[in-house]
This record gives sequence, C-alpha cells and structure tokens, in this order.
Amino acid sequence: MLPDTLIEHIARLHAGPERGYHGWSHPQALLKLLEDAAPSLHDPLAVRCAILLHDAIYEPRKADNEARSAELAKDLLQSLVPEATLGRAVRMIEATARHAIPTGLPLDEAADMAVFLDMDLSILGAPAATFDAYEAGVRHEYREVPEAPFRQGRAAILEGFLARDALFMSSWGHERFEATARGNLKRSIAQLRGET
Repeated sequence: MLPDTLIEHIARLHAGPERGYHGWSHPQALLKLLEDAAPSLHDPLAVRCAILLHDAIYEPRKADNEARSAELAKDLLQSLVPEATLGRAVRMIEATARHAIPTGLPLDEAADMAVFLDMDLSILGAPAATFDAYEAGVRHEYREVPEAPFRQGRAAILEGFLARDALFMSSWGHERFEATARGNLKRSIAQLRGET
C-alpha cells in the first residue's frame, strides 16, 4: 500500500480549474476498474501506481505530459515500491503517449499494460451521459480554442480512434467497452461534424 500522505499529494496534483476530465475523478474511476481486473494482473501494484500518476502532470497543449508524469512517478515512488514494479509503472505511464504497447516487453508486462491502457480508454465505452460529460470536460480543457477548429481537431482525433481495428487491446477491455465505445465515437463525430 502507498502512504496516505502520498495519495493526498497526488490528489492535489490533479486539482485545479484548468482540469476538466483529467481531474482526480479520473484515476478514482480507474481504481474502481482495477478492483475488477486485479485478479488477472501479474503486477497489480504497478498498474495501481500507473493509474494514480499517469496524468499527474497534465497541460493540454504540452506534448511531454506523459514523460514528465513518468519522471514524477520515479521520484515519488522510489524506495516505496519494488524496483521492477516501479519500472513497469513508468513504462505504462509512458505508453499513454501513443496508447500502444512497446515491442520487446515480457508477455506478462505487455498483458498488464494492455489492461491498464484499456482502463484509461474505458471512458469511451461508458454510458452515453457519462461519455458526453467526458467530452464536455475535454472541451473545458481546450476552452481557449475557438469552436470551429476545436470541432475539427477533436473529430479528427476521435476518427483516428474509430479507424483502429480494435480500440481495446485486452480481452478484458474489449468485452466490456468495444461496442459501446464505437457507438459513442460515431455519435460524437457526427455532432462535431454538424451531421446531427
């Protein structure tokens, strides 16, 4: 278990009016999913650490949030978790930059990473009202971007997700979220493109 004082510090890192979707409620939601997935994981502590810290640094217009969050995880977790677990957590955080599993990982680590990345995208497969609140939160985070370019850019991002053969990489995530996520994405893209 991680110390309560560390959890409180991490929660404060997720605070601030600039955050919409990527506030403290995001890792809390993923921790609930972890309860369900933990029995199938090889290193559930690594996944827990990645959940808590993958968005600890989040500035929407910066391209290095994931790398900076990974470095912060190293600093905060050093000596608190086993070295191998810390390495796995850091690699999971780094993988959120592309939402892809790097080649060459041991099979057990790759399997855990797939579940973690699926958890991070699980909002795409949430019920429609929850997904719509997520989209509103993302819009808040980019509130200074004018409406037309935001709609164009956001639609392109969602279309990129939709073009994947599979949104979710693990059987755990695919079974739970894939079909609903595709419906949510199609609906949101149509709204962004002014087709509804």
